[in-house]
Amino acid sequence: MSKTTRIDRRFAALKKEDRAALVTFVTAGDPDYATAEKILLGLPGAGADIIELGMPFSDPMADGPAIQASSVRALKAGQNMHKTLDLVRTFRKRDKETPIILMGYYNPIYVYPRERFLDDAMAAGVDGLIIVDVPPEADDELCLPAVERGLNFIRLATPTTDAKRLPAVLANTSGFLYYVSITGITGAAAPDVKAVHSQVARIKKSTRLPIAVGFGVRTPEQAKAIAAGADGVVVGSALVNAIRESLGSKGEATGKTVAKVLDLVKSLAQALRTA
Repeated sequence: MSKTTRIDRRFAALKKEDRAALVTFVTAGDPDYATAEKILLGLPGAGADIIELGMPFSDPMADGPAIQASSVRALKAGQNMHKTLDLVRTFRKRDKETPIILMGYYNPIYVYPRERFLDDAMAAGVDGLIIVDVPPEADDELCLPAVERGLNFIRLATPTTDAKRLPAVLANTSGFLYYVSITGITGAAAPDVKAVHSQVARIKKSTRLPIAVGFGVRTPEQAKAIAAGADGVVVGSALVNAIRESLGSKGEATGKTVAKVLDLVKSLAQALRTA
């Protein structure tokens, strides 16, 4: 990919500031479209540097209970891929610079179908994709067509990604590499900071891409510790849990929902700015 993207520019700017990116994950349409829109629009002001927007799916195999539940809430409220792209369009009218990455699974893209999805995503203002169930062996299916359109395709590396597998993971990755700090599903355990820093240092010997670390990062203290050895910190389950904890007795959004999420983002951002 020869064109400089919003993701590239954001990481370059943060490198000059000598701080790690705060990458926030929320699920599109959770707990309902209007509330999700308010949260999305509020994230940059709260301190999010990059936004991952989850594409709700009924069988999210890599996600823990918190993010699975957020997909269920969103789907129950009527969220679909067209509405997810509508959220991005609305965001782009307000914010031309903050990168937005769509994260999820291939099935909703395949049935959209694929070529139309990629065109519509670009037109809406999406900057990148993280599709966890499309391996490098299938790059012709989605990765390369996305890159040809100017979308970053972000891969995941894990503690089990050894020296033999790493080149395939890195081959067509752009924007940044997402390092999964634990073995297992999202939000399942707290990361071992020392081990994470060691793995990030190992991977950096093979790539110039920024490396953002996610899975299991819940608190400002954890984020600050991880940031000391990474280019970015991804927080997702903690934010969707904040949504869940704010809901009313029937699972509906309350007056506390938006503020609870954005207040947590502010505390995370503050921790990274003082790292």
